[in-house]
Amino acid sequence: MKVTVIIEQNSKGRYSAYISDERIKFGVLGEGKTVEEVIEDFKIGYEEMKETYQNEGKEFPALEFDFKYDTASFLSAYSGVLSLAGMSRLTGLNQGLLSHYVNGRKKPTKKTILKIKNSIHEFGKLLCQIDFV
Repeated sequence: MKVTVIIEQNSKGRYSAYISDERIKFGVLGEGKTVEEVIEDFKIGYEEMKETYQNEGKEFPALEFDFKYDTASFLSAYSGVLSLAGMSRLTGLNQGLLSHYVNGRKKPTKKTILKIKNSIHEFGKLLCQIDFV
């Protein structure tokens, strides 16, 4: 079964990950300083929960994870690759506004989230078409 795992960033710049699916009757939480750390910690937590269920003789579902970011977490996690200035050029959104999203001072609307997502997807398509000679 495939489940969504949400990656969020708190006000102190640390990341957390949790299962966002009402079909799952147990909780798994991951924490870390980076997205890589939080995903690794989350997977360790999942394996520990699996072991606990097995030790108690309970059935445990095999899960596949679909990691999704809140907007602030994505912008922050990839700021070393995609600067806010670059994201501003890519999305057409003001750099200061993007900074507010990253720092949690403002939350983007659903329309803005969609604009950011679509801009990144279009950029990804362009990157996939690059060929070198």
